[in-house]
Amino acid sequence: MSLVVHSTDASFATDPASGLVLVDFWATWCGPCQVMLPRLDELATKTEGKAKIMKMDVDQNNETPSRFGIMSIPTIILFKDGQVVEKVVGTREVSELETMIAKHVA
Repeated sequence: MSLVVHSTDASFATDPASGLVLVDFWATWCGPCQVMLPRLDELATKTEGKAKIMKMDVDQNNETPSRFGIMSIPTIILFKDGQVVEKVVGTREVSELETMIAKHVA
């Protein structure tokens, strides 16, 4: 069972509101996005209790990606208490994402 939570335009107002939340903006047809799926599962297991890992399908939800200027996918945004603290585009190794999260753990 995956610890990665699906976010939608409807739920996004509260999804990253508190704590550290990493959101992967992706689509089912995107090859690099597919590469990230098992990495997100691994990251969610490794960071359980420190950060919430979420993903949002940009084809099913267009308001939120538009609001954050998502032009390429995968785009990964790290939120801390609802504020953007880091943003990266493209595939990333689990270790890179762990480091990104670790920098912001209080």
